[in-house]
Amino acid sequence: MRVELTPRLQMVAELVPAGVRLADVGTDHAYLPAALILAEKIPWAIAADLRQGPLARARETARQTGLTERIAFRLCDGLSGIRPEETDAVVIAGMGGETIAAILKAAPWLRERDIPLILQPMSSFPDLRGWLQENSFTIAEERLAREGETLYTALLARAGEMEALSPAELWAGRNCADPLRGAWLDQWISRTSRALEGMAQARGEGAAPRRQTLEEVLPGLLTMKKEWEQWQQ
Repeated sequence: MRVELTPRLQMVAELVPAGVRLADVGTDHAYLPAALILAEKIPWAIAADLRQGPLARARETARQTGLTERIAFRLCDGLSGIRPEETDAVVIAGMGGETIAAILKAAPWLRERDIPLILQPMSSFPDLRGWLQENSFTIAEERLAREGETLYTALLARAGEMEALSPAELWAGRNCADPLRGAWLDQWISRTSRALEGMAQARGEGAAPRRQTLEEVLPGLLTMKKEWEQWQQ
């Protein structure tokens, strides 16, 4: 069996340091650890999932690729079934940012051991970046990938203090020269603008703080888009 990664998972794979023992949390089919081992980028991995179904699919991938001796399987919530000394890097991909933050919060040894974290949130981006900032993690790198019409981001985080992110950076990440960065910013500018328009007549207890947040974010997104366009010239 040959393992072909989607653009989203390929982006994640490229951020995994070479030679590490990897813990893939929420592994589903275990395509990521299998592809990395077959490419000889890593020697061994733990495939962890909360449910029996995905873990059964992961075992089948290992069987078909001949990797049953090089992938261990854990039925657990987050990192609860993985010992600190068993892994050198952790991937948490395909989950909401709040869920990823909760998994990290429950494993303080990640910061204590300076474990590289490769995180691929599907939502709640400001919640995840804000949690990392507040809990002494620094975002060393962010990447973007396009899969069909959808853009995805993945980030590499390590233990360490991070320069404070602006409101816009919490939502869209720091500016970079990535060729997809312009489209990523356009997406956030459009979402933020639509949200503000929709809240124009909004009333209620939570409307004013939400509107204020969006009004702080939008100018920063527009400024980052101008900066990115200047880099392309």
